[in-house]
Amino acid sequence: MTTARRAGPARAGNPLLGVAGLAGLLLVMELVPRLGLVDDRFLPPASRIGAALATEAGTAVFWAALWDTLFAWALGLALAVGAGVLAGIVIGSVPLLRALTASTVEFLRPIPSVALIPLAVLLYGTDLGSTLLLVCYAAFWQVLVQVLYGVADVDPVAFETARSFRFSAWARIRYVLWPTALPYVFTGVRLAASVALVLAITAELVIGSPGLGREIAVAQASEAVPTMYALIVVTGLLGVLINLLARTGERRLLAWHQSVRGEVTV
Repeated sequence: MTTARRAGPARAGNPLLGVAGLAGLLLVMELVPRLGLVDDRFLPPASRIGAALATEAGTAVFWAALWDTLFAWALGLALAVGAGVLAGIVIGSVPLLRALTASTVEFLRPIPSVALIPLAVLLYGTDLGSTLLLVCYAAFWQVLVQVLYGVADVDPVAFETARSFRFSAWARIRYVLWPTALPYVFTGVRLAASVALVLAITAELVIGSPGLGREIAVAQASEAVPTMYALIVVTGLLGVLINLLARTGERRLLAWHQSVRGEVTV
């Protein structure tokens, strides 16, 4: 049995197909309102949205809102990842603690973060804290669950071997548990990064905390429809960029792992 790399042309064709699909979407968005299939008051042509985006990019308000969104996203994600990794390792390493917390995790995890909006407003009003509460709550569970799976996947023979060689608890975590759990951690971080962005925009849109979401709500209220769509496009581009960065970091830091090496059995 040997291993071989995936075919290069198949990998190289995917970005081209993605660009072609995006171009097709832009063409449809341009033609549908111009042909009168949709009222252009509600769906402006893509060219008008692009012009509005260029106008917004030249204002300080736009860049301030973008910074507020990215800051809330990054800070909330960092807090959630730190707490999720620490809690996952501690809970997953102690079977009794895992059993005691299993029902609590399964109860809290499915609660939608948007259901906490009234609590966030009550505690923090429209300040940054309300956005952080929603972002941290949503992203935390993505990381925690993946870390728990990673800890459970540790080879018990390897763990007992390390124990028999009198490895300290920290050494067992560092040399046995962590390498096994790391791919799961990166999966959790990648999922949490996307979820954190969604909740940051949602909090800004609904609560009115500073950021792109609030600017979208302001544009909608003032009937600046092209500007509203332009800001929505920016949030989509942020999502794509965050996902690309997360995948790139995962490939670089986990180049040793089979799931990242891109090898197939033949």
